[in-house]
Amino acid sequence: MKNFKIFAINPGSTSTKIAMFEGDKEVFSKNVSHDASKLKEFKEISDQFDYRKETILKELKEAGVSLEGVDAFSARGGGLVNVEGGVYRIGETLLHHATIGYTVKHPAMLGAQLANAFSKEYGGQAFVVNPPDVDEFQDMARVTGLKGVYRESRIHALNQKEIGIRYAASKGVKYEDLNLIICHIGGGISVTAHQKGRMIDSNDIANGDGPMAPTRCGQLPVKNVIDMCFSGKYTAQEMINKTTKTGGLVDHLGTSDAREVRTMMENGNAYAKLIYDSMIYQIGKTAGSMAAVLHGKVDGIIFTGGISHDQYLVDHLSEMIGFIAPITVMAGEFEMEALAAGALRVLTGQEEAKEYTGVPVWKGFDC
Repeated sequence: MKNFKIFAINPGSTSTKIAMFEGDKEVFSKNVSHDASKLKEFKEISDQFDYRKETILKELKEAGVSLEGVDAFSARGGGLVNVEGGVYRIGETLLHHATIGYTVKHPAMLGAQLANAFSKEYGGQAFVVNPPDVDEFQDMARVTGLKGVYRESRIHALNQKEIGIRYAASKGVKYEDLNLIICHIGGGISVTAHQKGRMIDSNDIANGDGPMAPTRCGQLPVKNVIDMCFSGKYTAQEMINKTTKTGGLVDHLGTSDAREVRTMMENGNAYAKLIYDSMIYQIGKTAGSMAAVLHGKVDGIIFTGGISHDQYLVDHLSEMIGFIAPITVMAGEFEMEALAAGALRVLTGQEEAKEYTGVPVWKGFDC
């Protein structure tokens, strides 16, 4: 079998992660930093394209890495309509939506643009893999108590799907054969019910839902939030920041680093222990709700994400929810590996690439 060469691209707010794979083996990786002051000069995210591309090519040249002969350029997507999970070819519609940020504006939009440009210049196919826009929720998971306010899938789709596939492979079965609860515990926390290969319910990490996280507020009593909004103390942007940037551990303890919180606890800080234990409690409670979503038929619970390295968290969560199903720890993030693995599945014929139509899988309910 040919040892396919795959270049993975994952743009972030001030850097772009890149990696070269030969088959499933990573042979080069780099987190390419971008000058924050330079990025501010660009009005729109897509305006950064030329600058980021040139920076990446410069880093590759200095490292002696060539894009010649690459079989596939595989990127994190963004700005797309909601889609089912999978590997998508970068065609005209997908590229257009990624360029304009059809649904949201996020640096991940640049992934498809860069992969497409490199593909045109060096040959090879261009894909996005399980973009942030993946939404496989069942309808009941979308409904709330307010008509017109619906829950949508905003979770760590790329890492969640990869973890599910890897776990299944370790058991000698397919991801589509299992019911799993996967807890991504990092800077954001998503706890997701995977039913036979589909993420049918989870917490919304962007809009205030589920467990609190290092920088995110999680689920809140709505009336209290309304009171804060109309108190005159905060602007709309400040309230939005409290939801996604300055909530959670940051608001309580002034840090988003779980390791610093653990040090506080070890030094006898009782309040730090209360907050960290409460975050763990909320993760466990959310996982329990996902077990109910799966009608108690759970083949395994998996902890992933950076904070899953913390044995204290693993032990306390295991004590709380270990009765549901066997627990496996796959700490860290596997986003670059996931990008390469998705492309490799297509190149080897294990999976068929999907065509992006620009038509959302969910448009709302007729009511």
